Amino acid sequence: MTPESLSGLERRPTHPGEMLREDFMPDYQLTVTRLATAVGVSRQSINELLRERRALSPEMALRLARLFGNSPEFWLNAQRAVDLWDAAKAIGKEVARIKPLSAA
Repeated sequence: MTPESLSGLERRPTHPGEMLREDFMPDYQLTVTRLATAVGVSRQSINELLRERRALSPEMALRLARLFGNSPEFWLNAQRAVDLWDAAKAIGKEVARIKPLSAA
């Protein structure tokens, strides 16, 4: 997505922490403690991710992909969409002032 298309979105893309909290954890009957133990990280790390106070790292994407049987790209693409949307909202006006170059 380009910054122009992201800034046009009405709402922020779904954070991976929300996906975990609302979709994956109930389906697998996971608590914060069970999820943290299953992927080998602290409860605090999981809690911060679930509260959307922490971005999903590539390392966590690998852990979650292994646990849930999907791909690390699934998780990283969700985080990338959030990051780009946040950046477009934060500096979109500055970016809009940049004049694209034309090849000679």
